Amino acid sequence: MSSKSQPPKNAEQDDGKGFSKEVGADKSRLPFEPTQNKKKTPKKPAQTSEKKSAKAEKANAIRQRAFTGVPEVVSKRMARRMAFFCGIPTSLGMLTFIVSYFIVSQHIFKLPTVFVLLTSLGFFGLGVLGLSYGALSASWDEGRVGSWFGWGEFRTNWGRAIESWKDAR
Repeated sequence: MSSKSQPPKNAEQDDGKGFSKEVGADKSRLPFEPTQNKKKTPKKPAQTSEKKSAKAEKANAIRQRAFTGVPEVVSKRMARRMAFFCGIPTSLGMLTFIVSYFIVSQHIFKLPTVFVLLTSLGFFGLGVLGLSYGALSASWDEGRVGSWFGWGEFRTNWGRAIESWKDAR
């Protein structure tokens, strides 16, 4: 037996930046997810304002690093998918007004105003849903592009989002 101790199979190692990498674990967590400390610390007596401001600055810096933790490759992938899945329905919503104006002005047939309103609202609503779907259907793993439509990635990322909302409660 060797005298060096090996970390447990699913041990987490802190990289000094508030993030951890799992040793030998499955890839259910993302590499840019911050570590979660579930231990509650007991309340301490009141501190001086100088110590409080230093702690507040440190905590703010840590939070800022956690918010900027999404890799650039992943954010660009999300932006492209959001532009595609939102851009097409929104363009169709605006095209609805142009086409309906052409139909009415050329007296091709009488078009009810409610039809134009509901059609454009439907396309704009699909555009809003496309924003969410674009962000959630992108692969959040830096090394994997994912599929064209992204249904599998959407299901995985939606499950992660639900899980993090439950943990936040």
